[in-house]
Amino acid sequence: MALGGYRNAADLPQVIPVFPLDGVLLLPHGQLPLNIFEPRYLNMIDDAMAGDRMIGMVQTRPGGERTRPILASVGCAGRITSFSETGDGRYIITLTGVCRFETGDELPMQTPYRQVRARFADFEDDLKPQGDDEGFDRVRLLGALKAYLDRRSLAVDWEMAKGAPVEALVNSLSMALPFESAEKQALLEAPTVLDRRAALIALLEIDTGRADEDDDPPFMH
Repeated sequence: MALGGYRNAADLPQVIPVFPLDGVLLLPHGQLPLNIFEPRYLNMIDDAMAGDRMIGMVQTRPGGERTRPILASVGCAGRITSFSETGDGRYIITLTGVCRFETGDELPMQTPYRQVRARFADFEDDLKPQGDDEGFDRVRLLGALKAYLDRRSLAVDWEMAKGAPVEALVNSLSMALPFESAEKQALLEAPTVLDRRAALIALLEIDTGRADEDDDPPFMH
């Protein structure tokens, strides 16, 4: 059963609060730690904890006002699965991804934070348990990942990467790696896990190609 007992799109809340945050990605079944300190988002967490604990993570698009940017067309709803309060009034939470959504109409401002009508129907498959793909070329992904990480002096738990289920591995890398906001959004909007896997490998290999070009000696006349 899906997190929170949600079996289909109709079970999910029609209106959700949204947290616009560029460069941050939440995917179904993934876990995202957040440090909440702005008063409006502290208020949002209070209200979510008093209700269904659901929050929509969404990036923004160019345009709009600085204090009210245009929301991306697709986000991901997550459920607060851990919560703690610090001595200085911050909240430390973990969101676990439940289902992606299309950002529908935005509600008139009745709270300090923004709320939208979320359309989950096109992403109902997100509610299914994570699967695996026996035919997955893990060696290709890990090779591309190693080149990407070496270029940035980053590291991962290679034992975990070698043994993790494919969907969990692809989603965790998509969320954790320092891709640009537009690249994160492309990974989010990939229709299926197979599409996201292909997009992730492409991003890693394109980056390696760029690195190889940078290492080429200048053309000599």
